[in-house]
Parts: sequence; C-alpha cells; structure tokens
Amino acid sequence: MIRTAGEHALLVETGSLELSHRVDAALRARRPEGVAEIVPGPETVLVVAPGADQAGLRARLEEVTRRERDQVVAGAGEDHPLVTIPVVYDGADLDSVAELAGIPAGEVVARHTGRELVVGWLGFAPGFAYLTGLDPVLETPRLDTPRTSVPAGSVAVAGPYSAVYPAASPGGWRLIGRTAVRVWDVAGDPPSLFRPGMRVRFEAA
Repeated sequence: MIRTAGEHALLVETGSLELSHRVDAALRARRPEGVAEIVPGPETVLVVAPGADQAGLRARLEEVTRRERDQVVAGAGEDHPLVTIPVVYDGADLDSVAELAGIPAGEVVARHTGRELVVGWLGFAPGFAYLTGLDPVLETPRLDTPRTSVPAGSVAVAGPYSAVYPAASPGGWRLIGRTAVRVWDVAGDPPSLFRPGMRVRFEAA
C-alpha cells in the first residue's frame, strides 16, 4: 500500500525489512525524476519528491514494489556487500551486559563476533545504523539514564540491535567496545559507510 505523507512525499508500506531493502535499492538504482530523498525503514520506504508528478510517482512506486515483492516470494536473494569492523572489546557496559545475559564477558565477545549482522535501516543520527540479527542472548535493555556523551566509534547493543556510534552524541545503548573505523564522514561520497541490507561482521581486534 502507498500512502500520502505530507505535501511532497509518499510512504510505501512494505510489511517487511527485506522488501524495504529491495525497494530502496531499486529506487536508488533508477531514481525517479524529482525524488530528493529515499528513507527506508523496517516496514516502509519514505520517498520525498517535492518536484515530482505525484500520480506518476505513485504508479512507479506501485510497479517497483510489485516487482520486488514477486522477487521476494520467488526467493531471489540479493548479494549485499560485507564489511568487517575490528573492535576492541573494553566497553564500559561489557560486564553489565554479561551479567544480564548470565554469561562471562568473553562469551559476550564470542557471540557478538560470531554472527553476521545486517544493516536494517539508518536513523537517530546521520550514519547511525541499526544492525539486525544480534544473538538473542545479548538482547539487553537500554540504560535507565542515557549518557550525556558517547564517543564516536563506540560499539553498543540495545534490545535486538547492535550499532556503531558514528559521532559523539548522547546515548542510552550499552557500550561493549570501540572501533577505529570511521563509519560517518561528511566529506565522503557517500558519507555513510553503512547502507540498508549491507552485511556486517565484527571481529575482536
């Protein structure tokens, strides 16, 4: 379903993260005329197009969504790139995550590095990627009181997600390590290392 979202945007309701990734990738590969921004979410894709013919854009979005949904049903996978992030696991909350999970700190590291995660979507701050596929044992609540400042490069977990803080900012995720990899560079092209659908693997440095 496609809904109107304000005066200059349309919201594609995909119903799944996989279809959101496919629609996002298809629109970026052949961006419709007048589209200024494409914002994928867990079950939606927001298309901001102040200069587009709304009726024509809606028809194009319906076509793309239908085609990509057929690909999902057919089981056609996408070959997303893999990025490896080296991490020093000495975060301030590593021990508390271990305690909440009921496992040693070393096993937290083993479980965090033992799975390939997937960039679900970007939000909260520029370049902040919600990484899905976290080992369920590591699912922990956010801090009761968020920190006023979290250093850039901090590797964290909260709920079913992991993340790398792209810049210093307030935050309530639990910090388990840090990386020297720069995941956000405003002068870069593109500025964000992460893209929806990208595969991510952490390794102990």
